[in-house]
Amino acid sequence: MELLGSPTSPYVRKCRVVAHETGQADDVKISFLGLTPVSPNETVTQQNPLDKVPVLLRNDGVALFDSRVIVEFLDAQSKTEKMFPETGPARWTALRLQAIGDGIMDAAVFTRFYTGAGPEQYHWPEFLEGQIKKVTQALDVLEMEADELGHEANIGTVAVACALGYLDFRYSDTLDWRAGRDSLAAWYAAFSKRSSMCETEHYQP
Repeated sequence: MELLGSPTSPYVRKCRVVAHETGQADDVKISFLGLTPVSPNETVTQQNPLDKVPVLLRNDGVALFDSRVIVEFLDAQSKTEKMFPETGPARWTALRLQAIGDGIMDAAVFTRFYTGAGPEQYHWPEFLEGQIKKVTQALDVLEMEADELGHEANIGTVAVACALGYLDFRYSDTLDWRAGRDSLAAWYAAFSKRSSMCETEHYQP
């Protein structure tokens, strides 16, 4: 299998972490490509009409996207660890956490591109503030629930950890997400020591 993506994408990292956690890292070739929403990559376009990464090219030639589909596929393929609880409250807790983690990524990635690459004359401050508000509100919920997160890897904790890692990577100078969130910070400090997290840091292709 081949995973097309960007080394700085938290969505790509989520897929890579799942590959590591399920014992499939050696089965997934990572191909990093350059692209932005206004500068698509032809290789990606050929596989995903939405011009987005990650894209997983299966061994049978079928292309899977986006990250939520890819991680479910990797989980289904796994013969060891499972990232998705099968039934009951644990499943819905994990899926809800994935939605929170992905939501933080959505708002943070959009804001990063919009402020870093979009023409300044088209910036809409109130809209950008609204995106960051989504991030901080989600962080506040995670702080309240931090003691219940646990330190086992599932799709929820992986998504949240990748989202927090992205905030460290892109927002270290503008957003101190740890301020007033000691429990969440302590949880992330422990979770980020997992080998799957260490092997997939954003600045390590």
